[in-house]
Amino acid sequence: MIVYDGSRRDFLESVENDTIAIDIEQNILKKMGRHTPKNEFRAWDNSMQYMYKVMNDPDIPDNVGIAIEYNIPQTAKRVDFMISGYDEENHPGLIIIELKQWEELQKVGNSHTLVETYTGHAQRKVVHPSYQAWSYAQLIQDYNTAVQDAHVQLIPCAYLHNYIRSDQDLLDDEQYEAYTSEAPAFTKGQVSQLRALIKRFVRKGDNEDILYKIDHGTIRPSKSLQDAIASMIAGNPEFIMIDEQRVVYEEILRLSCQCQKDHQKRTIICTGGPGTGKSVIAVQCLATLTQKGQFVQYVSKNRAPRQVYASKLKGQITKSSVDNMFKNSGSYVDVGRNQIHTLLVDEAHRLNEKSGLFHNKGENQIKEIIHAAGCSVFFIDESQRVTMSDIGSVEEIRKWAKAEGSQVTELELLSQFRCNGSNGYLAWVDDVLEIRQTANFNLEGLDYDIRVFDDPQDVQDLILEKNKVANRARMLAGYCWEWPKAKRQDSSYHDIQIGDFGISWNLDDGQAFAISETSVHEAGCIHTTQGLEFDYVGVIIGDDMRYENGHIVTDFTKRAKSDQSIRGLKKLYKQDPQQALARADEIIKNTYRTLMTRGMKGCYIYCTDACLRDYLRQRL
Repeated sequence: MIVYDGSRRDFLESVENDTIAIDIEQNILKKMGRHTPKNEFRAWDNSMQYMYKVMNDPDIPDNVGIAIEYNIPQTAKRVDFMISGYDEENHPGLIIIELKQWEELQKVGNSHTLVETYTGHAQRKVVHPSYQAWSYAQLIQDYNTAVQDAHVQLIPCAYLHNYIRSDQDLLDDEQYEAYTSEAPAFTKGQVSQLRALIKRFVRKGDNEDILYKIDHGTIRPSKSLQDAIASMIAGNPEFIMIDEQRVVYEEILRLSCQCQKDHQKRTIICTGGPGTGKSVIAVQCLATLTQKGQFVQYVSKNRAPRQVYASKLKGQITKSSVDNMFKNSGSYVDVGRNQIHTLLVDEAHRLNEKSGLFHNKGENQIKEIIHAAGCSVFFIDESQRVTMSDIGSVEEIRKWAKAEGSQVTELELLSQFRCNGSNGYLAWVDDVLEIRQTANFNLEGLDYDIRVFDDPQDVQDLILEKNKVANRARMLAGYCWEWPKAKRQDSSYHDIQIGDFGISWNLDDGQAFAISETSVHEAGCIHTTQGLEFDYVGVIIGDDMRYENGHIVTDFTKRAKSDQSIRGLKKLYKQDPQQALARADEIIKNTYRTLMTRGMKGCYIYCTDACLRDYLRQRL
């Protein structure tokens, strides 16, 4: 989605009339439903004056296209400035310009992608502007079919208009050459050099035709971790990491390797919401650190991701290697201190206190993991705790790291890749479920396919249709229906029965629900889907969540008796009803938040409560 577009003539007039920042602000409110912070408004006002100087050249045709703030498909990131047109041989081209107001920067160790600069009111590690422009171009190339079909040449670059370049400047250091050679960086006083680049690739105007095609182009499905894992373990970079994803990845590698040098224990806490890349970074770190000769393991409490990864790796590496790489969170009860170089704990919010089938082994999984590893990395989203036994929290990790004498580093992921990269959708889910108040009252202008249906059969029909494309659509449901042992391998038995509609829970047949060819005809629960992703999901919300008297109401008594996630809740209710209801409310809302954010492209909802259906439909 392009926030602002026009011709070169339109752009120059808007800047001359001092309306360009106002135009961008109004378009963001109209198209994205988002108000613009003052500092972002001032940044546009400032940077567009410099781009005015660049574009104020009679040799650049009046009818070349100008786009400002292009939302990259599948992410919440936006390209600052784009120029479209044709070269001398009529080849379509698109100049991608990343604008920076930085005045200085420092190198970061031996990193070929990171620098350090003052931004966001603090000195921070960020990606080199050339890497940022290059990575954005790669994502557009990967996702936008219009770019591929029309053979549009993408030319990325950066413009640091306040930066005074010196001889042998750190911006040009040889460690960044892989990206500065692909995406040159221009600085203060280099208007003529930037113009020369533009005029080399955009000699003729296109009347915004290329921009229109890109803005309306079909978005190619993004890669899923489960499909790419075998290639990643083999050492292939399957995913382009952008902005803080790259920062987090490199920081984990640096700190992990530092542990091997100085033998100081370190614990890294990485927070991030659904789809921010936690699992991708964990698996990429697993592959990279293993290649560096470390003994590394990927840890998760939830069996479903490990089962999927093992299935995808079958035939690629030996079963013993898979078993040694991917471990259950209860595997470290008796492991000695620092026996493992690095432990990468995904879905750390799902960690338990005790281990074992009967929760009677060990003392605390967080403590045991930190104790066993020289470097322990916890990827966590506290809003995805969905059982009474989930103890994973930032505070709990800090506590045990201190007890184990482990230095703590905290990192954060923001870049969104799920739900078509829409942070707005995630904020809407939080607001509509009354998890937290946000400004996202409705979904107007967001590119995400969400619908509410009055019949669960309509949801399933749509999921079956969507699944024909790539086997990446699934039915999901809240745990409000029993899962009798005797029927767990019988697809003709419908555990979930709603009027004439019936569907069985995912079969206990040894196949991974997320990738089985037949599981589209079954319904997955929170335990078979958390930590995984699909293109589309159909979510059945049961009687444990209703809409009454203007509010979302949860009711743990409507959960299935076999649901282990609320085990102990009745006992707690007798001792402290208020605390029990608050805990149940958190679990139920987090469960549906997680289910509703498994789909990367769309979510289709049926609620057994008619009032909740009406409320959700109203909030769309």
